[in-house]
Amino acid sequence: MATPGLPRPIAKDLSRVTEALDMLSPRWSVWTLMTLGEQPLRYTDIKTRLPMLFDAQLSARLTTLTADGLVDRHEESARHVTYQLSGRGRSLGTVIATLATYGDTHLDKIAKPNRITGELEPERIPAAQNAEDTLKLITPKYATSLLWSLRYQGSASGRQLADVVLDQASSTAPIYQPLRQLVKDGLVDRLGHSSYQLSRQGEALTGTFQALSTWAAGRAKATEHPLWVSAPAPSRPTMWAANSSPSPSPTSAVPTPGSTPQRSTGLFSHGVPDRPRAGSSMGGRVR
Repeated sequence: MATPGLPRPIAKDLSRVTEALDMLSPRWSVWTLMTLGEQPLRYTDIKTRLPMLFDAQLSARLTTLTADGLVDRHEESARHVTYQLSGRGRSLGTVIATLATYGDTHLDKIAKPNRITGELEPERIPAAQNAEDTLKLITPKYATSLLWSLRYQGSASGRQLADVVLDQASSTAPIYQPLRQLVKDGLVDRLGHSSYQLSRQGEALTGTFQALSTWAAGRAKATEHPLWVSAPAPSRPTMWAANSSPSPSPTSAVPTPGSTPQRSTGLFSHGVPDRPRAGSSMGGRVR
């Protein structure tokens, strides 16, 4: 969704980023992309790797990702059709890695006993699920526009945010539910009665939005975005640095579903959740 109240270059870039998020946000899209690689796979091969998807779900994902230019479909014969990532799909590697890193670093994890030691430790989440959980935080209507507006304005009232996000709309009502959700998810702090600003965890999305901006604009390598450059020095407790999401190394290929930039896990190292892991209808609560 465009945000006319932002400066033209930033609004244009936000529009491209929002379009990119629309491609990635449907459930199982990241799982499907991360299952495909350099080697062409037949439908039955993909289905074997993604057994939790019904045929209708997998078929719909492949059809949409192909239409979006992220997957190439090759029909050698009526009975031999293969799929693989397109060049554009492979270039999503850095984007998905930053999404997965953010989820692995900032989203709540359920404590589970280690199978060997019995000691409680955070559950191990596949990279694809970490990435999709992060997408659930930033893709609801107005969410990314509000985050970019707060990045641009520093702190703002609901009225000021409505003027930017809704372009001088007569009513501020449409933005308050998304704002409340962003506060609940820990990406936005509420200051006093009616003012808001990005939280530490909201600022930690810098690397994710940088990667999305670079990919959406079709640039060959990461460059600093005029808005999402580096998170400003915090004026709050120094736990910020320890909580910051590490920047993943750029990659031209989409990582495998069971990996994260910090660790390797089996593709199905835990049951794929049917809902966010904690406290939010739109994504796991950041910690």
